[in-house]
Amino acid sequence: MPDQEKLTYSSYLRLDQLLAAQEPRSSEHDEMLFIVIHQVYELWFKQLLHELTKLQLLLEAGESTHSMRTLRRVLAILKIVVAQLDVLETMTPAQFRTFRDALGTSSGFESLQFRELEATLGRRDFPKWAPQPEAAARPSVFDSYLQYLTTQGYEIPAERSGDAIQQVLKHVYDDDASAAAISELLVDVDEGIQEWRYHHIKMVERTIGVRRGTGGSAGATYLRTTLGSPTFPDLWAMRSLG
Repeated sequence: MPDQEKLTYSSYLRLDQLLAAQEPRSSEHDEMLFIVIHQVYELWFKQLLHELTKLQLLLEAGESTHSMRTLRRVLAILKIVVAQLDVLETMTPAQFRTFRDALGTSSGFESLQFRELEATLGRRDFPKWAPQPEAAARPSVFDSYLQYLTTQGYEIPAERSGDAIQQVLKHVYDDDASAAAISELLVDVDEGIQEWRYHHIKMVERTIGVRRGTGGSAGATYLRTTLGSPTFPDLWAMRSLG
């Protein structure tokens, strides 16, 4: 095919557009790092959403093996997402201050993809003043997992959280089969999200302390309120059952 013959590494990856997407608003050296890190985050968020969409389809179809493979990929991506903060932390508070004013009213709180990611994983308590993620109107990953359990012969009560669900999950763990292995991978994902939140908070605190964030956001003060809120609370609570 003529078009295929013209395809190159650069054209396939659209490197001209990709490498032209960094447009610092100041002449400060460290602004480039700030831009690249956040653009890469958005790419990883896109990939995570892509993988979680597939995961939900696999779970609802009762696919154990491929669900576990997809969850392991999600976990590998989360490790990279957390590790990227180490790179951003090479920037000192003084270096950040040199270009902070150039950021204007922009803020990481405006990341639509991250809100979609949170909603896909199950969050529903988004502030009413913020644009509501589309995923909040769809079944969450945990909902898809409960559907998966029905394909494995478990009866799911009408109440989708709380004591009744936790008893089902305990039964899953007692059986110690594929469903339990998937549960543990979901807990790994939960830990990965919480690890990212903690590391993100510490990065913000070491950069701007407890001052307000860019765009007037509450910064670390708000971020700390997200700690200790598990993504899949029933998978944690069932461990306390006798």
